Amino acid sequence: MRFIILLGPKHSGKTSVGKALALLLSGNSQLHEFVDLDDYIEQRSGKSPRALYIEGQEIFRQAEAEAIEALFRPEMTPPFSSLVVASGGGLADNPDALALLAKHTAVIPVFLDVSAETAWERIAAAGTLPPFLNTEDPQNTHHSLHERRAAVYRQLASLVIKADGKSPQEIAQEILNSIQV
Repeated sequence: MRFIILLGPKHSGKTSVGKALALLLSGNSQLHEFVDLDDYIEQRSGKSPRALYIEGQEIFRQAEAEAIEALFRPEMTPPFSSLVVASGGGLADNPDALALLAKHTAVIPVFLDVSAETAWERIAAAGTLPPFLNTEDPQNTHHSLHERRAAVYRQLASLVIKADGKSPQEIAQEILNSIQV
């Protein structure tokens, strides 16, 4: 069983790339699964990550760590041979979740490295700021968070993919070419 977790800031393309990667992997004879961590947290808790975060950042971070622990169980067995997970953009701020990832030798952390400017353009285009950017200067807050979190993701990642200007399919193919699954 191999686990691939896509790391990166909000709007770096983790979900789109994860779906594309799972599709590429399914071209093999084995089955491959895709999970968006935020969706999985919502399935487990009955509340959206945004709602949990509004209740309290520590409540959300605990739910996030518990979801990772549940997903990356060593005893995970078929029906699929690989699991591709798109993490939330703020995973870098969750030391418990990061420790869980670091202890699993079967987990391949892949950092989708996009510039702060690209991520900001995508966040702005979405129209609704996430709660952690509801500050006096959201763009500056984003830039600071982006740079700090990117440093954490670079340190954790087994593979760093420059993702600016590439389609999800191109990035997925680059990941597939770089790892042996």
